[in-house]
Amino acid sequence: MKQKFTTNSHLSDKAVAIRFEISRATVWRWVKENKFPKPIKLSPGSTRWKLSDIEAWEAKREAQ
Repeated sequence: MKQKFTTNSHLSDKAVAIRFEISRATVWRWVKENKFPKPIKLSPGSTRWKLSDIEAWEAKREAQ
């Protein structure tokens, strides 16, 4: 079953990697190189990206 996300959803590095068909290491490299939105730390050991930030990043890239 495919997971549904809402605009208020938070995605893990694994979910981000699946979304863009890249490795988790690539997600973190993009963040380090300032090529991808910074994640937020929800708690120790729980870092996530806001879906709305990812969608805004995608829209900006499409507009370029």
